[in-house]
Amino acid sequence: MNRFYYQATLDFFIAFGVVLGAAMLAGMAALFLWVSPQETMLNIAGRIKIWAVVVAIGGSIDPIRVIEANVMEGFLSPALQQVFYILCAFLGAHLATELVNWMCRNAG
Repeated sequence: MNRFYYQATLDFFIAFGVVLGAAMLAGMAALFLWVSPQETMLNIAGRIKIWAVVVAIGGSIDPIRVIEANVMEGFLSPALQQVFYILCAFLGAHLATELVNWMCRNAG
């Protein structure tokens, strides 16, 4: 399989899983704390979205350095790949947030 599609798919699903998993576990914690699980899940899903993207792209500043170094040298293809990976991760995080919103809206 092409490494580009492999990495883009991994980034999408890692970000998706981080948001969904964090929201679900926060909902379980809310039950133990006797607070609204729906509000807690919605709050956490919105707040953790950016961190899910960071986790998916490697948890460091390296992708930004790759973009900078390649653009400065005139190589746009590696820079565009990094931007696409970030967009895939954001899409995964956003879709998970929308799924949590949908679940909370339809739960009660």
